Amino acid sequence: MQLTVQRRLAGDLLDCSQKRVSFDQSRLNDIKEAITKADIKALIREKAINEVPVKGISRLRAKIRHTQRVKGRQRGHGKRKGRKNAREESKRKWINKVRAQRKFLQELKINKSVDSKIYRSLYLKSKGGFFRSKRHIKLYITEHKLVKKNE
Repeated sequence: MQLTVQRRLAGDLLDCSQKRVSFDQSRLNDIKEAITKADIKALIREKAINEVPVKGISRLRAKIRHTQRVKGRQRGHGKRKGRKNAREESKRKWINKVRAQRKFLQELKINKSVDSKIYRSLYLKSKGGFFRSKRHIKLYITEHKLVKKNE
């Protein structure tokens, strides 16, 4: 049973490809008799002719990959493209480092572990890039015995 005309008309009315038009197998005789657009429209209303939904691209694999990356997997050298600075800008890295150091120095000042004079010198050293990290500040403070003993 050839229903090419009906398929073409239904495709026009449903505004989709002819490949995506499906016919109800029990109503094939009614569909065969439909030769006008009005007939096809009526059959669409009666659900004898349907539009098959578009198949999208599955996101399952992408979701799995994302969960693995959250855990820290799939981030090795082979997965990287671009230079080191392309992944994390050197300025952003500097900003984060200095902010962490300043926050730590602020805590030391609030806790009265260091006086304002020492705080100022450490702050300026931090600003000048003297310290590599927060840990480096702690090491420097202990080596130079800058911490006050709380009584």
